[in-house]
Amino acid sequence: MNTKTSAAALPFEIRATGAQPLGMSAQAFLRDYWHKRPLLVRGAFPGFQAPLMPEDLAGLACEEGTLARLVSHDRSTGAWDVRTGPFQEEDFPGLPDHDWTLLVQDVDKWDPDVAALLEHFRFLPSWRIDDVMVSFAATGGSVGAHVDHYDVFLLQGLGHRRWQIDASVALGRPAPDLGFHEDVAIKLLRHFQPTHDWVLGPGDMLYLPPLVPHHGVAEDPCLTFSIGTRAPSASELMGDWLDDVLLDADESVRYHDEDLAVPADPHEIDVAAMQRVVEALNAIRMNDPDRLGDWFGRFITTYRAAGEVMPCGAELPRQAVEELLAQGATLRRHPWSRMAWRRRRRGASLYCSGHAMPLPLADARRIAGAAAIDAAAWATLSAAGHEAVLALHQAGHYAIQHDDDSEGEDP
Repeated sequence: MNTKTSAAALPFEIRATGAQPLGMSAQAFLRDYWHKRPLLVRGAFPGFQAPLMPEDLAGLACEEGTLARLVSHDRSTGAWDVRTGPFQEEDFPGLPDHDWTLLVQDVDKWDPDVAALLEHFRFLPSWRIDDVMVSFAATGGSVGAHVDHYDVFLLQGLGHRRWQIDASVALGRPAPDLGFHEDVAIKLLRHFQPTHDWVLGPGDMLYLPPLVPHHGVAEDPCLTFSIGTRAPSASELMGDWLDDVLLDADESVRYHDEDLAVPADPHEIDVAAMQRVVEALNAIRMNDPDRLGDWFGRFITTYRAAGEVMPCGAELPRQAVEELLAQGATLRRHPWSRMAWRRRRRGASLYCSGHAMPLPLADARRIAGAAAIDAAAWATLSAAGHEAVLALHQAGHYAIQHDDDSEGEDP
């Protein structure tokens, strides 16, 4: 089979069905599109009702601790203005009815109905999902032509947004110029030549791999939900990894040259010397896969964290927790807590917001996969699993939630 021909034949637009919300199986999407090729899925969320309204988003943008931006564009001068939140309620009534966009990050951490959208993306590893950013745009509102360095799903919630993209690479053409304007408040592309132009309505979803130039403009007042992924750069990975390696590096491991020969020129750093440098660097790398895995588990569950989880205060003894669970309470995970797990040579490790906990495999899997732990889930855990949950509760990663308590506060 000619790979180029088969790739070129893949559609850029498809319609979802009840059985296949992506318009194809998840396996086909990951094989043919993920990290490779843009895709517009019409009707990905049929009959979609936005889980929050523009006024809710504006209210959230006024809350302390939210990451919010207000981007405005003056078409007469071409100038862009960016303001960062939190905002005041009086900031919004005076805005014009065109050419501005409000963007709020991590809305899934604040709104459980928005967080529920992530259930539709379980075909991806949960630790690869970053957040749900929600944007409201007045008519003409935009953040300009730009690229992202991560995969993103753009779900239209209210109104209509025109999306233009440059899919040159997927079409087998030369890669576009990704240079930015140097005199603009946001990173806008100097050159943008779209290959596709679509208008999305509620329930339509556009998937974009990294570095695909795109430009969205509101056709009318609209809400867009952006499901973004975590994609740490090589420098971020290396920096954190080196910090971990150097924390307990063996000072006795050094550059050595017991095979030294008389040099032709004593001032030359020759090939043999550089080989010894490589050997010295290799000697400090993490050869233990469990240590390397634990480093990455801690790193990825803290990477671009939305906020800090604080200890809950007075410690509840195990018996008190079990009594509350027996009475119908649940242990609800903090929305900012991130969990993942990994198999070890023996057992598994549970990772929670930068902490690694060795556990039996079944416990690690159950705890990582449960947003809440009730009496039935508690009963499935081993003694080690119980201790892990109690420790996480004390650290603030779980709160006791009663049947009539939507906030999840400890007694």
